[in-house]
Amino acid sequence: MGFKFRQQAAIDRFIVDFVCFARRLIIEVDGATHGTAVEQSRDGERQHYLERQAFRIIRFSNEDVFSNLDGVMDTIVHLLDTPTPTTPRKGEGPSVP
Repeated sequence: MGFKFRQQAAIDRFIVDFVCFARRLIIEVDGATHGTAVEQSRDGERQHYLERQAFRIIRFSNEDVFSNLDGVMDTIVHLLDTPTPTTPRKGEGPSVP
């Protein structure tokens, strides 16, 4: 589709697995360590921060990627084909045009 992704990209104080800046789409691939309560809390805080920056975040487990790569790719393509959120102005949340 012509979209470029960066792997292990820095966004402010966070490193994300993959990001398409043109569509403000972050893809996270989570292993087993993301199942703990501590990691889920950190992931939630991180996700909330990135969503306030008008990014969409999609998470896949390692198992999803290994066992259902076609489904993972279909989901990503669908998200790339949907409207991109705009960057919020000060005091506003993200919006979709």
